[in-house]
Amino acid sequence: MKDFYYRKLDAYNLAKQFTIQVYSLLQKYPDYEKYALCDQMRRAAISIPSNIAEGMGRMALKERLHFLDISYGSLSETMCQLEISHDLNYIDDIDFDTISQFASRVSFTIIGLKRSLQEKLNKQ
Repeated sequence: MKDFYYRKLDAYNLAKQFTIQVYSLLQKYPDYEKYALCDQMRRAAISIPSNIAEGMGRMALKERLHFLDISYGSLSETMCQLEISHDLNYIDDIDFDTISQFASRVSFTIIGLKRSLQEKLNKQ
């Protein structure tokens, strides 16, 4: 399993760490959100590194870019749900600020990876 290229990418590794942080925060939510907001957030968060990994497994640059778009969309969805969670007082200001800053790092790395692939595609 050492040959999986995506494991070497900062975007993947940061996205995976972000997902773990989201899962950790979900333990603080009320039980009645377990199958509603929490379930949706788990699916959105896990989609971020999963789509990076799947995209990097594709040979065509256009496909890789497509999966990075999906990953970025899932990051945006997760942040929306975290904002709602914060507004509902499921997570406090400190946790929200921390996860938001980490999400920004993930965002920048996904965008950087996408730019790099787009440049390669434009040269073809």
